[in-house]
Amino acid sequence: MNPSPAFPHRRRSARTARSAGRATSLAAVAALALAGCSAGEPLETDDGPASSDGTLVVAISSEPDSLDVHVSTASPTFLVMENVYDTLVEPAPDLSFQPALATEWEVSEDLLTWTFQLRDGVTWHNGREFTASDVVASFERITDAETAANAWRFETVDEVREVDDRTVEFVLNQPTPNLLANIGGFKGMAIVAPELIEGDGLTTDAIGTGPFRFVSYTPGDRIVLEANPDYWGDGPYVDRVEFRFVSEPTTALTNLRTGAVHLTNNVPAQEIATLRDDPDVELGQQASNDYWYFTCNFDRPPFDDIDVRRALSFAIDREQVAQAAFFDAATPVQSAMPPGNFWATDYAPFSHDPDQARELLADAGVTDLTVDLMLTNEYPHTLAAAEVIASQWHDVGVNAEIRTLDFASWLDEQGNGSYDCYVLGWLNNLDGEYAYYAQHHSAGSFNFHGYANPQVDQYLDQARASVEDTERRDLYHQAAELIIDEVSYGYLYSPQATLAWAPGVSGVEMHPDGKTRLRTVRLAD
Repeated sequence: MNPSPAFPHRRRSARTARSAGRATSLAAVAALALAGCSAGEPLETDDGPASSDGTLVVAISSEPDSLDVHVSTASPTFLVMENVYDTLVEPAPDLSFQPALATEWEVSEDLLTWTFQLRDGVTWHNGREFTASDVVASFERITDAETAANAWRFETVDEVREVDDRTVEFVLNQPTPNLLANIGGFKGMAIVAPELIEGDGLTTDAIGTGPFRFVSYTPGDRIVLEANPDYWGDGPYVDRVEFRFVSEPTTALTNLRTGAVHLTNNVPAQEIATLRDDPDVELGQQASNDYWYFTCNFDRPPFDDIDVRRALSFAIDREQVAQAAFFDAATPVQSAMPPGNFWATDYAPFSHDPDQARELLADAGVTDLTVDLMLTNEYPHTLAAAEVIASQWHDVGVNAEIRTLDFASWLDEQGNGSYDCYVLGWLNNLDGEYAYYAQHHSAGSFNFHGYANPQVDQYLDQARASVEDTERRDLYHQAAELIIDEVSYGYLYSPQATLAWAPGVSGVEMHPDGKTRLRTVRLAD
């Protein structure tokens, strides 16, 4: 699984990748686990009605493990610090990239030098002017493998250098068309004030250029931010933000209904249908850029037969699988990118067709097939999904034996090729490179299942050699059609990002990258 930020993409042969799978995958376990939780047990709080003095109160499900965005891999850290820091560029609603601290950029003819012009008039929260030297200082830290969690993203970056106060250059050792996603995909690559880099300053304090300034952090209780009056962009429109740590979804919803909080991301999927009709709650949902899938071991007959893999895919009713996994909080998908994403394709050949599945199995000469379907208990929704899949496969004469392992054991089995099929997911797919190369190129570092198609390799290699996003998208679409047709992955569902807020709150924007950006939010007078 790619919780991105967590998994490196290194070019290796598929055989080497599989044999090294245990070491590579286990190295990612800690980051993967942290991506969904924070250190310590957050407290449920109910401090009475939310303030009416311009303070937005947000209930979040977990507490940050640190305020240091360059080191942390915990999603609560980024949920909060999204509103304090900026990156050079940031994801647009369609997940292309738009200016942030950089206003424009150009790429050299050999694709090895990217030059960024920085925004004028930006100041740090302490009043100091933002300059190119600040960018260099942050990227020296971000690219330090001994310090930063995302240094692997910058293996192709030889140097980040200051040209003048308003210009920086990234000097590469090979073309990197997804550099914008690497430098601006999330706040793990935020530009932080150099004053805090020394010592442990970034662990407990924050000085950024974003819409809100850090005020205080009370462990087990809350983080408080205040509006930055000198913010370079539009907003913010509230005076303060309090992030309160509320671990129980039912408590978060109760506090929302009673006015103790204004907004929460802690929305239980099984409550969504009810919340849609609740006059005291506004609900927002947005297809995420995450996907969950099944794949089979191409080195094990009969799963090397395309007819068998296609039969398994035709047998699946993705609507039922998505409902079982996430109730009303997931979208059935047949490709890596959800609708509305810049990189999305509408290619969807696998309708639920049990008769076609039976015919393909007969054509392959396969009868009485038993499938070892491997899951990890790290993600309970995959068990609900797998039980539905097993029932649907049974309807076409395939017996699925579900095997659930702890994640470390699961990764061992994946790396050793000790499975027939498995279910897992990839998260935060901001670029076609993230969605396809590592998983489906024959030399991809996460192509553990053994898929190889020279035409797919050619499309993916060509996409790596271009920085024109439209051209790259066309190449990824061509690769995706083959990947989907040949069931390298059988895509299943994409969970939706969900927020709930009080009726007096406006300006809440849903983002497919799942980020909660509060600079547009307003409170009723």
